[in-house]
Amino acid sequence: REYENTHGGQTVDTYWLIFELMWRDFFRFYCVKHGDSVFHLSGPKNTRRAWSRESKLINAWKNGQTGIPWVDANMRELLNTGFMSNRGRQNVASYLVHDLGVDWRYGADHFESLLLDHDVCSNYGNWVAAAGLTGGRINRFNMSKQANDYDKDGRYVKMWCPELKELPSKSVHSPWGLSSSEQSRLGVLIGTDYPAPIRAPKRGFTGGKDNRSGRNGGGKGYKKTKNFRGKGRVHRGRTQDFYTS
Repeated sequence: REYENTHGGQTVDTYWLIFELMWRDFFRFYCVKHGDSVFHLSGPKNTRRAWSRESKLINAWKNGQTGIPWVDANMRELLNTGFMSNRGRQNVASYLVHDLGVDWRYGADHFESLLLDHDVCSNYGNWVAAAGLTGGRINRFNMSKQANDYDKDGRYVKMWCPELKELPSKSVHSPWGLSSSEQSRLGVLIGTDYPAPIRAPKRGFTGGKDNRSGRNGGGKGYKKTKNFRGKGRVHRGRTQDFYTS
């Protein structure tokens, strides 16, 4: 606030910095309130559901070999750099728990072991929320829509999944849709050069809505929020954050 007062007021950057710090503080208070239950399989609300602990699914997710390029690119970035964007963290968490049905604690543990900015409360608080165990809104993301909103031309995916570098933008996020002749021509055989989807997606991979209170998700929804007083645009689709630590 002192910086804003001496440098011309609030900006988009200072808004988001404070926003992130408030999320960090929220999860610290959340963990104080709920204690060890944030580490329990059933979470603070003691929600019972069947979870998979299939090593094939867990290892494919950890190593960026799920066959879903948007997920794989984010997981490979984490594996190689110790970093992943907040958008990526939300998306790969959603994929692990909602599409693969894997015990969310495997995801939290993996993040804890690799993230350079790991914060216990932010990490486990977000993971237990992603798993739908807090009683709040469940953010279940459509991977295809997220990929096309945030990596429309496929540059990010091609950086971390070089097997797909020759694919046209329209196919890079769903390479399994290419015919055998197209795969041969482009030099990427699905199931050989790049994995086929380890599990058929539960949600359509053709766009549409993300399951977040029925609102359209994605990268085009900008507006001024009631708490933003500066110049610029604030993204309306932003959800809770896995950091700042």
